[in-house]
Amino acid sequence: MRLVASPHLFEISMPGAKLVEHFSGMKDARCAGKVAHQLIDILVIAVCAVIAGAESWVDMERYGRCKAQGLASFLALPNGIPSHDTFRRVFMLIDPLAFEAAFTSWAQSFAQSLDREVVAIDGKTVRRSFDHRREQGPLHIVSAWACEQGISLGQCQVSDKSNEITAIPALLDALVLKNSIVTLDAMGCQRAIVSKIMERGADYLVTLKGNQRKIFTAVRDYCARTCFEPGAISRPACDAFDDKHGRLVRRRMFVCPEATLLEPLTDWPGLKSVLAVESIRSIKDSDKVETEIRYFLSSCEDAPEVLAKAIRQHWAIENSLHWVLDVTFREDDSRVRERTSVRNLALLRKIAINLIRRHLKSRDSLRGRRKMAAWDNGFMEQVLTGFFHA
Repeated sequence: MRLVASPHLFEISMPGAKLVEHFSGMKDARCAGKVAHQLIDILVIAVCAVIAGAESWVDMERYGRCKAQGLASFLALPNGIPSHDTFRRVFMLIDPLAFEAAFTSWAQSFAQSLDREVVAIDGKTVRRSFDHRREQGPLHIVSAWACEQGISLGQCQVSDKSNEITAIPALLDALVLKNSIVTLDAMGCQRAIVSKIMERGADYLVTLKGNQRKIFTAVRDYCARTCFEPGAISRPACDAFDDKHGRLVRRRMFVCPEATLLEPLTDWPGLKSVLAVESIRSIKDSDKVETEIRYFLSSCEDAPEVLAKAIRQHWAIENSLHWVLDVTFREDDSRVRERTSVRNLALLRKIAINLIRRHLKSRDSLRGRRKMAAWDNGFMEQVLTGFFHA
């Protein structure tokens, strides 16, 4: 049985029509003769509830009952508001692959076509999703984040018996990446992964660490001789200072295209340059000084300033997505443990983040916007309508 939209959702200026458009291909796995609540009604209530601060199935029911009159203005609700058990059962039955595919299609439908978007890919563990009785570890999810636009583009589960190396290619296959710069930490520094990125029409900028031992050693020694030792002839392509957050940081970036000729790198796919970034940090009102050197491999031929910005933008996935999920949405405190439910609930939070961030008329924090959406039906409708009809 496929998801069927209520005719109420297509009334002029009603906030649900765009949601139906992108999620209509999902199948309803429930027994047709026992369905009391339409799947689209359940999805929309769940999204609104998570925006408004819901953290559990019980919270979703509470939100629905408190806002029943407003929800009834654009949802069919043939049998009223679903119970918390219904929310739990439905999100156990929704196919997470189909849900994630619909989400990615939906997110990319409003993503702007920027000349050089930076797409950061990184993993996060939902800490309390473990279940010792089932010998089940916590769920680990790899996500893609559009750094310039500040939106989540997609997610993919990491198998319990695998790691991010197997999940990243599956996520890349789902994304439209043409002309983007894809940034990854050291886990993604693999030949197969960077080849997949180039197949998708994008360039890569990946962190090089000790997990690629021979390459890392060769690059480190080369950069030490040519960039950092006394008398080194290379000069930094970028040299910038930052005095925010109570510390002074100097960042020097060296671009070393000649390093691509090093023996361990001769067969590295599409490699155009090796980057070395030296960060010198001093804490204000302290004599403590820290120095760190990081290395990167890239297929980009962009200006050094573009690459330096992309390196820093990679942290947006930590600060603007993972931190928000943990602190604002309390994801790590969730006690939902059924594997499919955890994965689908993680996606609901990303839907909520995209919705709230797209409400450009408000200058409040994400936490403040969630409170306003919970208290003010008109504000909630602005968040939904302004986004769905963007």
